[in-house]
Amino acid sequence: MLEKEPFWRQKALEELSDAEWEALCDGCGRCCLNKLQDYDTGEISWTNVACRLYDEDACRCRDYENRIETVPDCLPLSPEAVREISWLPPSCAYRLVAEGRDLYWWHHLVSGSRDTVHEAGISTRGRTVSERHVPVDEWEDFLVEWPVETPAR
Repeated sequence: MLEKEPFWRQKALEELSDAEWEALCDGCGRCCLNKLQDYDTGEISWTNVACRLYDEDACRCRDYENRIETVPDCLPLSPEAVREISWLPPSCAYRLVAEGRDLYWWHHLVSGSRDTVHEAGISTRGRTVSERHVPVDEWEDFLVEWPVETPAR
């Protein structure tokens, strides 16, 4: 008997149900990191300074439903945004699906466990500092490269 293809291989981002969209998030937390953009070149630099609503242990937003009201510059992901945002990490499941690529082995929909994203070292768990503790003019002191690294097995 042939197994049915998983939803992320069958559907475009726009075709996903709300439940499928939310399930696609791998829980890495990289999109919750603050980025700096060079005014002249447009180049994006990543920091390990996380949004004030970010829960580093859970790798989730503490107030997901109300995040836009609390953090006005929070950019919610949508199919359109995923295709336009240049700063999504190469490991982002939304980006992978939008590009017609498959999910990595550590993604919970592949591995069957929400812990593999942490075990593989993809998540931000234990690697961030809250923006509540770092003034914006000091973010340059917290630049990191790891959010844009492509994960290995």
